[in-house]
Amino acid sequence: MSTENLTNQDAIKKIKELSENAKICMFCTELDVVPINSRPMTLQETDNEGNLWFISSDTSNKNFEIKDDRRVQLFFMNNGDYQYLSVYGDATIYKDRSTIEDKWSPMAKAWFEDGKDDPTVSIIRVAPKQTYYWDTKAGKLVSLFNFVANAVTGNTTDNSDGVEGNATV
Repeated sequence: MSTENLTNQDAIKKIKELSENAKICMFCTELDVVPINSRPMTLQETDNEGNLWFISSDTSNKNFEIKDDRRVQLFFMNNGDYQYLSVYGDATIYKDRSTIEDKWSPMAKAWFEDGKDDPTVSIIRVAPKQTYYWDTKAGKLVSLFNFVANAVTGNTTDNSDGVEGNATV
């Protein structure tokens, strides 16, 4: 596994790629409390500035926890392609009509009786402060082939097809 720290646009591109490939993350709040409160959340999008956007109910515990402490941790896992992303950042809750209109997804209707007009709809933006990623350079099939070949020949893998590092926006 090699290390490749990314910055600026390269970091944003990697964050966008890995988060949108995984789509679902464990969204953690109250980071000072053990055990950490976490729940699965579906990513709506990662924008061109590296911000991650989610739809949530403003009556959820998650929203109450964010109002007390904006620090959150997101864990994305795309096991199918051996891609992983950890994002630590600050969350901001939006209730304004224009943000709801912009970020709304028809799939969210399952959680909101009145769709995007439901008075409890809120949008959460997570601005990354510290991000770390793990990715395979060659993809799942090549990684799997290398692993099997090494197992059959008795060699150990050198993880040379993987890359990890910080992604600093």
